[in-house]
Parts: sequence; C-alpha cells; structure tokens
Amino acid sequence: MLLLVHRIVAMIRVYLDTCALQRPLDTKSHLRIALESEAVLGLMGMWEARQIQFIFSDAHKMEMEKNKNVYRREYALDIISRADLYISLTESIETRASALLQFGISPLDSLHLAFAESDPLDFFCTCDDELIKKSKRVKDLKTRLILPLDLVKEIEK
Repeated sequence: MLLLVHRIVAMIRVYLDTCALQRPLDTKSHLRIALESEAVLGLMGMWEARQIQFIFSDAHKMEMEKNKNVYRREYALDIISRADLYISLTESIETRASALLQFGISPLDSLHLAFAESDPLDFFCTCDDELIKKSKRVKDLKTRLILPLDLVKEIEK
C-alpha cells in the first residue's frame, strides 16, 4: 500500500501599504526605488499567479480617493478592487489606530497598521523606513513590517 502525504501550505497573506502598492509608479531616480519597484512587481506577479494573497482595506480606498493624480489613483483602486480580502473599518480598528498614535505613528499609518492587525496575516509590506522604525516601539504589534526586497527574500526561502 502506498501512503500519500499531502503537505498543506498556507497561502502567504500580505498587506501592502499605499507607498508599497504605488512604488512601481515612482520615478526610478535612485537605485533603492528601482529595486523596490521590481520587488513589488514581482510580488504582484506572485499574487496574480495565486502564490500569495493581498489584503487591502478602507484605509487604502480613503487614501486613494484623495489622490489628485488620476493615473496613480486608478492604478491603485484597480488593484485594491481585486483584493483577496478587503477589510472594512470597524470601531475596534478605529480604537486600535488611536492607540498606535502614541508611538509617533501618523494617523494614516496607524490606521493601516490597525487594519493589518485586525485579520491574521503574515506581512505588512512598506517602503517607509520611518514607519518600520516607529513600529518597533509597539510591544504588542500583531503584524510584521517588512521592506519589499526583504519580503521577496523571505518568500523565496
């Protein structure tokens, strides 16, 4: 008798903040921006191949609806509309976002973090070094912040 063992691999769940989501549209005048752009495009390819999941939220939609650059706004809203999971604002998310403000995190970044914490996910991908630095002050943070290049390395391990 042949025994088949199936390995169940959980899909990697990624919350891209808006700066990471729009990194491919940025001017590639610096090497870091060019490399992060390619990393995000690679992540998008993995997402389209159903190798990872993207999670977006009302914070993305609110931020993008205020964007005066039509091309950037439509690009982001299209991707957001195809999210594997879309999280809507709740009172508990608002409360958590308010609590995150005490660590010097901006209101919008606090909201993104609160959304990311509200549903189990693997990574919060951002290009924002300052956000990563400030998030390290939060002892009970329930998500892992990571740069796009580091995320690609992590996934390809």
